[in-house]
Amino acid sequence: MPILNKEEALALLKKVLSYSKADECEVSVNGSEGGNIRYALNAVSTAGDISTLGLAVTSVFGKKAGTATIDEFDDAALERVVRRSEELAQLAPPNPEYMPMLGPQTFAEAITYNTNTAAMTPDSRAEMVAKSLSVTKEAKLTAAGFLENSTDFNAVMNSKGLFAYNKGTDVTFSVTTRNEAGTASGYAARGFTDVSKLDTYSATKIAAGKANGSVGAKAIEPGKYTVILEPVAATYMLENMFRFDARSAEEGRSFLSKKGGGTRLGEQLMDEKVTIYSDPFNPELPSSTWGGDGLPREKTTWIDKGVVKNLSYSRYWADKKGVKPVPGPSNIIMEGGDATIEDMIKSTEKGILVSRLWYIRMVDPQTLLLTGLTRDGLFYIENGQIKFPIKNFRFNESPVIMLNNVEALGKPERSISVESYRSYLIPPMKIKEFTFSSLSDAV
Repeated sequence: MPILNKEEALALLKKVLSYSKADECEVSVNGSEGGNIRYALNAVSTAGDISTLGLAVTSVFGKKAGTATIDEFDDAALERVVRRSEELAQLAPPNPEYMPMLGPQTFAEAITYNTNTAAMTPDSRAEMVAKSLSVTKEAKLTAAGFLENSTDFNAVMNSKGLFAYNKGTDVTFSVTTRNEAGTASGYAARGFTDVSKLDTYSATKIAAGKANGSVGAKAIEPGKYTVILEPVAATYMLENMFRFDARSAEEGRSFLSKKGGGTRLGEQLMDEKVTIYSDPFNPELPSSTWGGDGLPREKTTWIDKGVVKNLSYSRYWADKKGVKPVPGPSNIIMEGGDATIEDMIKSTEKGILVSRLWYIRMVDPQTLLLTGLTRDGLFYIENGQIKFPIKNFRFNESPVIMLNNVEALGKPERSISVESYRSYLIPPMKIKEFTFSSLSDAV
C-alpha cells in the first residue's frame, strides 16, 4: 500500500475531506518504499527495506489552523484525525500571515519516475555493492559506503478543489576509501533518477585513485590559491546560496540584501559565466511540477550571466508586496562550459585540485562567508601537472566572491550533498584567489 497511484490517492483524499467541518481543510498523503545497503571494512554491515505511508490534515477556522497526522487508514481513524486537527485549530492563535487556500490548479506531468529504479531488489543492490568492493579489495584499500534506492509519492487536496500528485524514484551511492594505515582517503558519490546510469565500479575506481594518490601528503603554506573544484566540492560550497528568497533579502537578512534597504535584483553580482536556474523537466535532475504552496513550478532563471534575475516570493509576501508569487527552487542547475578537469589542470601554473569539502559552517549570512575543511584528496598543481598530494586545509570563503573569480567551467554533473541529502547539477570549476586559512591534520 505505500505507493498509491493517482486514482487511489484522489479517492482517499476525497474521503478524508468529506469528514471536514472546518472553514477550509487540506489533506496530504505521502509514502515511500525502497531499500539500502551499508558497508564498512570491505564487508556489508547492514541491509534493509523501508516502507512508509502517512497522512496529514490541516483544518482552518478563520486564520486559526491546526494539523494532525496519522498512519492508520480505516474510516474511523480517518475521521478521528480530522476531528483532532479541528480541535487543534480552535486552540491555536490566529496566524496574521495566513493565506486562503488555492482553488484548482493545472500541473504538468512530471518526469521524476523511472521503472528501472522502482524495480530494484535486494539482489540488484548487493550486485552493485559487490562491484564496488571488488575495486577496493584489488587496490588493497578499505571501503565504507552506502547505497539506497527509493520510490515515493505525494498528493495533496483541499476543500477549494486543488489536487496535485507526484511519483518519483531516486538512487544514491557514496563510498569512502582509505589505505590500511588510515593516512590517505578518497571519495565518490553519485545520484540518479534512473539506476541504469549508476556505475558503482567506476565511481569506486575514482575514489580508490584518490586514496592511493594521497599517500605521503605534504604540508604547504596556507594562503590564496587558484583552485580546481570537482563537482562534489563545488556543490558543497554553493548550496548555502540557493534559497533566493525575496523576503529575507528585503528584510536585510540575506546576501541578496542591498545596504540601506531593498534587494540586489537586477545587479551584476557574479561573473558572466555564471547562470543558475531551476527546471522541473531537466532530464538529468527532474523534480515535481508543483510546490508545497500549491503553485505550479516552471523553469525559472535565478542568476543570468551573473545578474540576479529572479527572487522567490511566498504567497503571503507576494500579496504584501503586490507582486506575483514565485515558488522557490524545485532543483538547481548551474550552466557549465566545455573545459575538462584535465584542461583546467594543464592551464594552471600553480594551484590546488580539491576533491571534496566538508564540515561547512556559516560565518556571516549577509556575505555568505563560509568556513570548512578539505578532505578525501587534495593535490598540488605546478606548470600544468599534478605534482604531489598535500595535507588538508581549513578555508574561509564566500561562494558569492568565489563566483566572481571564475576562470573556467566544465560540464555539469549531478552531485549529492550528504549534509542536505539533496542533488544538484553543478559543473567543475576553476577559481582564482580561493582563501585557505590554516592547515588541518585530518585525513
